[in-house]
Amino acid sequence: MSLMRSTAMIAALATPALTLPAHAADPELTVFDWAGFEEPVIFQPYIDQHGDSPTFAFYGDDDEAFQKIASGFQADVVHPCSQMVSKYRDAGLIEPWDTARIDSFDDLDPVLMDSETIRDDEGVWFIPTDWGATAIAYNTEEVPEEDVASLDVFTNPDYAGRTSLPDSADDVWALAYLATGVTDWTDVSDEQFQAAADWLREAHQNVAAYWSDPSEQAQLMASGQVDVAWSWNDGVVYLQEDDYPVGFQREAEEGSSSFICGFVNMKDGLGSEDKVYDFINAWLAPESAKGLLDTIGYGHSNLKGMELIQDEPAVQDGLGPIDAPLLAQVPNDPQQRERQLAEFEKIKAGF
Repeated sequence: MSLMRSTAMIAALATPALTLPAHAADPELTVFDWAGFEEPVIFQPYIDQHGDSPTFAFYGDDDEAFQKIASGFQADVVHPCSQMVSKYRDAGLIEPWDTARIDSFDDLDPVLMDSETIRDDEGVWFIPTDWGATAIAYNTEEVPEEDVASLDVFTNPDYAGRTSLPDSADDVWALAYLATGVTDWTDVSDEQFQAAADWLREAHQNVAAYWSDPSEQAQLMASGQVDVAWSWNDGVVYLQEDDYPVGFQREAEEGSSSFICGFVNMKDGLGSEDKVYDFINAWLAPESAKGLLDTIGYGHSNLKGMELIQDEPAVQDGLGPIDAPLLAQVPNDPQQRERQLAEFEKIKAGF
C-alpha cells in the first residue's frame, strides 16, 4: 500500500458514511472489516470461485465496530480481535461456527484458540485468522536505537509532540501495563490499573495525534510529524513499501504486545451463509498466508500456511520469538475492558 493510497483511505474513513459499504461488490456477502483487509490476495480463492470480492464496510477500532453492529448495522461476518468476542456473545449477536464446513479447521494453531471465550461446550464462536505484534515503530534516521530500548521513549520529554499512539483502548493499555511492569492483563489489581493510567497520562503529553488506522499512522510518520509510534505490523509494512527509514523495536526492555484477530458469524446476517463459509475457507487456505504477510505483515492462523512463509524476513523480524517480555492481548474481563475504555477517553480529553 503506497502512502498516496493510504491518504485516500484516510479521507474515505473520515467520512460520515463509514458504515456504508466502502467497496461494493458481491451483494450476497457483506464483510465488516479493518481497512486494508479488502486486498484480494488475502482471499483470492473466493474471487476465483465467485468472480468478485465480497462487499466490504470498514472500521478503525474494535469498540467502534461493536457499537455499530449493536446499533443495527447489517453484516454477515465481522473481524474483531479475540478480546472482543465476549461482547458479541453476551449481546446475542453471533452464532457458533459449523466447523465441519471449514476445510482447514484442524490445521489452525491451537494456541490461538486456547480460551473458553472462543471455544466452549456450546461451540466455536471465533475463527482466528491472523495475528501480529504491537511495538515501537521509529524513524531510524532521527531516533537513536538507545532511545527505543525502553518504552519510556513515549514519556521522554525529548519527544514531546513527536509520538503517536493508537486510538485503541486495548493497545494503549497493553503499552501502559508493559511500561509499568505488568505482562498479564487477565489479573490486574487496582494499584496496577492506577499506575498504568498515571503512565498513560504522562505519555499523552507527548502525543501529536492518536492514529485510528495503520495507514494514518504511516502517513503521520512519512510526513515528518511523528518519529515514534506504538504500531502494528501493517503500519511498518506500509512505510517500508515507500522506502521510509523505519525500525520496529519489539525488544524494548519492558517488552511488546501481541494480538489475535479473526471472524465471528453474525446471527442475523442477510447474505448467503454458503458464501460466509466460502470466504472463511478462502482466508484460511495455506496459500493465502503469503498474501496476508506481504500486504499486512501479519501471521496466519493456519499452521500449514505459516510453514510456507516461515523463512520470510517479515516473519523473522516482525513475528518471530523475542528476548523480552510479551503481553498477549488474550480475552480478558469484559468489565476491566470497559473500565480501561472509559479511563482512556478521559485521558484523551485531558482529564
